[in-house]
Amino acid sequence: MSVAATDVAVLDDPPTPAAAGRARFRFLRGGKTRTGLAILAFFLLIAVIGPWLAPYDPDAMSDQLLQPPSGEHWFGTTHTGQDVLSQILVGTRGVLLVGFLAGFLATVLSVLIGVSAGFLGGAADELLSMLSNVFLVIPGLPLIIIIASFVEDTGDLLIAAVIALTSWAWGARVLRAQTLSLRRRDYVEASRATGESTWRIILFEIMPNLTAVIASGFVGTVIFAILSEITLAFIGVADISHWNWGTVLFWAQSNQALAQGAWWWFVPAGLCIALLGTALALINFGIDEFVNPRLRTAGGADRKVRMRVGFTPVARAATPPGRTGAPAPEPSGTSSKEHSA
Repeated sequence: MSVAATDVAVLDDPPTPAAAGRARFRFLRGGKTRTGLAILAFFLLIAVIGPWLAPYDPDAMSDQLLQPPSGEHWFGTTHTGQDVLSQILVGTRGVLLVGFLAGFLATVLSVLIGVSAGFLGGAADELLSMLSNVFLVIPGLPLIIIIASFVEDTGDLLIAAVIALTSWAWGARVLRAQTLSLRRRDYVEASRATGESTWRIILFEIMPNLTAVIASGFVGTVIFAILSEITLAFIGVADISHWNWGTVLFWAQSNQALAQGAWWWFVPAGLCIALLGTALALINFGIDEFVNPRLRTAGGADRKVRMRVGFTPVARAATPPGRTGAPAPEPSGTSSKEHSA
């Protein structure tokens, strides 16, 4: 049996710096990520300019009671004649404020405690891990309910702070585990051998490799905080005088909007919650695909070389223009007898 070995495959040259720079933005090329970012940008815009776009005062009452959507009231009215669209637009700011503030605070705490515990080790690791374990078992929603019973004004800032204090521990545990796997890498040991300070090694050697994990934890915390804020408003624990989507659902449920057939009272708020949750979930999926090569789509996969019988791939540099390359030499140790066996 003879196998022809005359065909030669020329692989591509190593990626140029420009191509390497474009690879860093692979996260933004995914369809899921672009869709999630577009929806999130829309809600952020509404949160900023929503109070100025609201056609009516969300607290203003009128004689148009439980009116379905019309040209005058796009999302209809409540049982007291309040405009539902105005309530949705004004309430968007409170939802996103609590979500992103709680996500930011929880992420900062998880990075400080998780990375420090994983890199320092020893007694510091034991102490910080014990602190994480304590906060890991503290339930957030019951704690907010208890605090709300003693505090007269349960505002957005207080709710965001409590959610952040009860949701950073899981992210800290994940970052500690990742840091433990990075602290003994060759580049970290080389930085330590050259006399770099501990915090410089953490900031410039460890943290860049944890960026995707930190971003994923931030998005997950934002989703949890938004759902917690809406849940607290829906059950009446938060201050119902401050409009958000949960407050709209609270008044709709309290006045039996479903039994009266006033679907326009609660459907818009429910759709906003679903769209915002979907946007954040799509962004989280995009981060997962960027971190894990096994989850990347075929469009973003690296190039592949197809192997077939009689085809021997040989890597060689591309021939400059105007010059003819010599034929590839036959691999050493290969005789004519082996080809004609």
